[in-house]
Amino acid sequence: MNQIYVKTNFTSGQLSDKLYGRGDLRIYENGAKILQNVQIHPTGGVSRRKGLQYIDEIGQEGRLISFEFNTEQTYLLCFINKSVKIYKDKKLISTLTTPWSLEQLHKINWTQSADTLLIVHPDVPPQEISRNNNEVWKISEWEFYQKEGQVFCPYYNFYQNKVTLKPSDRDGSISITTGSDVFNQNYVGVRLKINEGEVEITSVTDARNCKANVSKNLSNANETTEWEEQAFSKVRGYPNSVTFHQDRMVIGGSKSLPNHLWLSKSSDLFNFDIGTGLDDEAIDFAILSDQVNAILNVVSTRHLLVFTTGAEWMVSGEPLTPSSIKLNRQTNIGTYAKYSLPPQNVDGATLFISQNGKQLREFLYADVEQAYQAKDLTLLSDEIINKPIDCVYFQDDSILYLILEDGSISCLTSYRTEEVNAWSKFVTAGKFISCAVIGNEIYFLVKRDEKYFLETFSENMYVDCGKILSSDMAQKVWQGLEYLDGKTVSVVADKFTVGETEVADGQIELQDEAKEISIGLPYEHIIEPLPFMVDSAKPYPPKAYRLIHGAFRIINSKSLRLNFGNGYFDVPLKKMHRDQILDSPPNEFCGDVELRSIGWIRDVQQPMWSIKSSVPCSFMLLSAAIEIKTKD
Repeated sequence: MNQIYVKTNFTSGQLSDKLYGRGDLRIYENGAKILQNVQIHPTGGVSRRKGLQYIDEIGQEGRLISFEFNTEQTYLLCFINKSVKIYKDKKLISTLTTPWSLEQLHKINWTQSADTLLIVHPDVPPQEISRNNNEVWKISEWEFYQKEGQVFCPYYNFYQNKVTLKPSDRDGSISITTGSDVFNQNYVGVRLKINEGEVEITSVTDARNCKANVSKNLSNANETTEWEEQAFSKVRGYPNSVTFHQDRMVIGGSKSLPNHLWLSKSSDLFNFDIGTGLDDEAIDFAILSDQVNAILNVVSTRHLLVFTTGAEWMVSGEPLTPSSIKLNRQTNIGTYAKYSLPPQNVDGATLFISQNGKQLREFLYADVEQAYQAKDLTLLSDEIINKPIDCVYFQDDSILYLILEDGSISCLTSYRTEEVNAWSKFVTAGKFISCAVIGNEIYFLVKRDEKYFLETFSENMYVDCGKILSSDMAQKVWQGLEYLDGKTVSVVADKFTVGETEVADGQIELQDEAKEISIGLPYEHIIEPLPFMVDSAKPYPPKAYRLIHGAFRIINSKSLRLNFGNGYFDVPLKKMHRDQILDSPPNEFCGDVELRSIGWIRDVQQPMWSIKSSVPCSFMLLSAAIEIKTKD
């Protein structure tokens, strides 16, 4: 008896091979074995991903961060070793010297307020990058609020009242003596709070003695154990994470205080004076639990969310004040710590990478339980991510991009309301390194051999690291391709696919003249359905099956390369119209492609059909209907 299998959509995405025996699940019908270099659409179809347009050669590895003052004034910041390149409209406009090494760039954390970008790293003093109306850029260390000689930065008693400190006087230049070894040369410039006063250390004599200038007179010169020092310094390290919430700056964790939270005064972002605990004053507390979990990210949503190495917390209070603030642990998943990956806000949920680096979790508030839950979005595709190094969410396509250590990208098409969570993979001739979204464009830093390129998706290009070149006069020789020297490239000339050629001395030569070409590195898209599933009514699988007939519904496509049981072959799509001639470029095809096959397939674990092509032109598959005959 013949069987008809109709695949109407791919909204379950690429699934784990552990599900190959679960044909009873709905996701089996909507899933696929391989979805490579294709974009999954919420309507169910899949299309060849857009190509990558070449923008610039960076010269070394780095990290991309977006800077958006408003919808019209957007910039791309490309951080490399000890400097940052600033791009506007895909052109380099400025370069700044920065304090972060290439190694440190993997652990930076940032947030933006208007025209200022705040960046933190536990080993580097926190910095701010800003620009003025004339697009003059500068970088500087944070400056906490100062008044009458006092600096209102966070302070902390690191010795928990176990070490005595004795000032020599109440004002002026004084000497300070401690009861235990405390000081080293890194203490020069550090501020201390002593006996209701404040001093700044000017020199260190030895581990128990130093000299300081008094900036706020001490109430007395008595020996005390209740003294504090700056929470952030060369001695104690610097913040791990930063964000803004309810008109306060929030600092999450530091090198020496990994589980501590600081919230600035309301509407005074660089003032951390806790004062007497009034509603608008700063808030300072530690997250205490059964173990010390370092804070890796703080995120502002309906609540202040705190992601640590071992648990996820909710900080609540309407509004947040020293007396109303509440801290509640929500889940015990833990966040991936090898790289700093900012959690992404997707349709009201916050997505983060779990501690093992192999799961993407959806942190979402459940009104029924009045608490957050952390659903695993990789449960059905358990090997789709491993050790991500960067991530970004592109709202226009509702796709989350996760760049992995192996240089590939795992893409999650997510429409939570429609219950669409579909994974696919992007690969290129090289390794993806970093990504960032600027407005309605997404940018990538890509390593190709030993070179690093800045590239972005292009609507009308289906090659990578590509360019579109044009000329008023038709020509065979095209120049300006030095960055692709020695590479084999795909070429589309005047809308005709002319195959592959090699770039030599920064140029190529075509067989025929053309006025416009699209040229770049080829990439291959692959679509393979899940293996043939035996009818559940039969007690045993068939010995073989034969593909009798297939109908593939495609749209806006110029090429189809298909394996329908007898190897891959190019399916002719061109249709002639009365106003066309035989050598006219192909139109986009919309409709059904019907095929027949002969021969039996005895490996029932192989997919019934597959599509694989590197032809640099558009392709979109909507559905496939297959008629199969089985042999018992």
